[in-house]
Amino acid sequence: MAETVLDYEAEAAHYDRTRGGAPRAEAAAAAVLRLVPPGARTLLDLACGTGLVTERLVRPGLRVYGADAAHAMLRVAAGRVPGRTVRADARRLPLPDASLDAVCAVWLLHLVPFAADVVAEAARVLRPGGVLIATVDKDAAHDVGSDIDAVLRPHRRTGAASDGSGPIARAAAAHGLVPAAGARFTGHGQGATPRDTVRKLRAGYFASWFQGDPAVVDALAAALAALPDQDRRRPDPRYRLVSFVGRG
Repeated sequence: MAETVLDYEAEAAHYDRTRGGAPRAEAAAAAVLRLVPPGARTLLDLACGTGLVTERLVRPGLRVYGADAAHAMLRVAAGRVPGRTVRADARRLPLPDASLDAVCAVWLLHLVPFAADVVAEAARVLRPGGVLIATVDKDAAHDVGSDIDAVLRPHRRTGAASDGSGPIARAAAAHGLVPAAGARFTGHGQGATPRDTVRKLRAGYFASWFQGDPAVVDALAAALAALPDQDRRRPDPRYRLVSFVGRG
């Protein structure tokens, strides 16, 4: 489901606990590694956050680095992948052209209005034949056919999302990256409850779907509050990874 832009400096202390923890990170890392070419020697994890996924991107011969713009997040990540983190804007990486074999962006593109710029920067730092791996269509991943989804689905605006698979593919093509393999993985611990969805709704998490209309918020909150089992988690989301390869 769409999220408001969080203060990641403040979120660092409890981010992992509220985002599925190690099980979700392990599923994400395993899926990313399936898309990293066998001969790759370097991988940059963009917006690495606390490094929970980064430290699990382990394969013989593969050197993994993390970059994030939030200082507090990066402090945590530095403890997990010492000597291999850098504070950086994903649009302006402190790296030379054609310097990496792979770049991954897990749970990043849906958060920013400049996803195309992130793709362009990744293309710049990739060597010929390098691969960009990214999660796309995050909102759709949370539509698991539950009763919560039945309430929210008429208001979803997935086509306008910054991480839409179509716009991301077009941005990649504009910089010489061609579609390659994809993968899916489970967001363990991320299944929604009606009560928590109402809280997020009131906090503005889905405001972009209906321009924050208070009448719509009230109607959706009432419909969600009427659902049974208010604290029972519905099925976990299934996230989608896509990859693009630079022409060698």
